[in-house]
Amino acid sequence: MKKIFLSVLLIAITSTIQAQDDTVNERAGFQAGVKVGANYSNVYDAQGEEFTADPKLGLAFGAYLGIPLGKYLGFHPEVLFSQKGFKGTGSLLGSSYELTRTSNFLDVPLFLALKPIGMVTIVAGPQFSFLMSQKDTFSNSTITIDQEKEFDNENVRKNIMCFVGGVDINLKNIVLGARAGWDFQTNHGDGTSSTPRYKNSWVQATVGYRFY
Repeated sequence: MKKIFLSVLLIAITSTIQAQDDTVNERAGFQAGVKVGANYSNVYDAQGEEFTADPKLGLAFGAYLGIPLGKYLGFHPEVLFSQKGFKGTGSLLGSSYELTRTSNFLDVPLFLALKPIGMVTIVAGPQFSFLMSQKDTFSNSTITIDQEKEFDNENVRKNIMCFVGGVDINLKNIVLGARAGWDFQTNHGDGTSSTPRYKNSWVQATVGYRFY
């Protein structure tokens, strides 16, 4: 019985050491994968006549690389299709409106990655977002033609600088990710639009698959 116990203990210790070695090797190696999930977005620093906004859900998916800069540090770029937006109410040209805005971005975060242990990767850094398209859906019947023209002709900023931070939980080939981000720049380009001015903020949850 004693020999059996010692054999089981030896196997357990050997397996643990092997798993730790694998984790260290994975942490120090090149990585590539894909991810899919959702954004829960809203706006902040908003300025507009009686403008208020509630959050909305959007899709997020893309690919990433993990480039080691040593055992504990790395460079972690990503390329994502990312939907942001809000459900808002306000007043424009003397009349109220209700709309749901969906903004489709190409997000390129350039993260510095800190890898304190094999299962955890902490990321933070700048993100460059390019507005691909934007859709406004009005949900009240009192919207006027002049109001719609204001939204259609608003001066929109296409390239936006952001900051993003988050954490990844590495479970072999499965990666669970969480992010929080916010824009440094407003949605207006030259500031001439009379529609609400704001900055995007969001939290993101994803599930990824690491190829190697």
